[in-house]
Amino acid sequence: MEELAVMAQQADTGSSSGPLGVLEWIGTHFIGLFNASGKQFVSLVTGILPTLVVLLTAMYALTTMIGEQRVTRAVRWSARWWITRYTIMPILAVLMLTNPMAYSFGRFLPERHKPAFYDSAVSFVHPVTTFFPYANAGELFVWLGVANGVAQLGISTIPLAVRYLLVGIVVIFIRGVVTERITAFMIKRTGRTEVFADFDRQFESAKAGAQ
Repeated sequence: MEELAVMAQQADTGSSSGPLGVLEWIGTHFIGLFNASGKQFVSLVTGILPTLVVLLTAMYALTTMIGEQRVTRAVRWSARWWITRYTIMPILAVLMLTNPMAYSFGRFLPERHKPAFYDSAVSFVHPVTTFFPYANAGELFVWLGVANGVAQLGISTIPLAVRYLLVGIVVIFIRGVVTERITAFMIKRTGRTEVFADFDRQFESAKAGAQ
C-alpha cells in the first residue's frame, strides 16, 4: 500500500505527455515569466528606486532654491556660444528636466541650432545615468549592462563611471558641432537661407520682447 501511495504521488507531480504536456509546459513558463518579473520589481523597489526618488527630489529642491528665473538665465547664457551650447546647455537640460523634457530647452535657440542641440542632448541621456540615474531611469539598463562585468570582477565601478561621463561630454560636444555644420550646409544647399534668416529675426524679436 505504501508503494502504491508513493507511485500515485509521483504520478500527480509528474508532467503529462502529448498535447496536455505541452499546455502544462506553456502554463508553467508563462506564470514563471511573471514570477521573475515580480522578483525583479522587488529588487528595484529595495535597490535603485529609492535612490532615484531621492536624487530627483534633491534636484527639484535645488532648482526651487536657485529659482526658475536664474536657471532660465543660465540656460540662455550657455546658448550664446557654441562651446557652451553643446556642453553646459545639454547637461543642464538633462539634469534639470530629465529625458524627454530636456529637449524643450531648445526653445531658447534659433531654428538653425535646434537640430544640433537635440543631437547633443539626446546623446547625453545615457552617460548621465552613471551618477544621475533619475535623469533617464527608463534606460538605466544601458549603464548597468556596461558596469556589470566590472562589478562581477569585484572592482569599483566609480572610475568607469567617471570615464563614461567624461567621454559622454566630449561626444555630445563633437556631435553638436558637427550637426550644426551639417545643418548650415543643408540650409544653404536647399536654398532656404532667407527662410532661416527670417526665423532668426523672429527669434531675436521674441527674445527682445521677453526681456
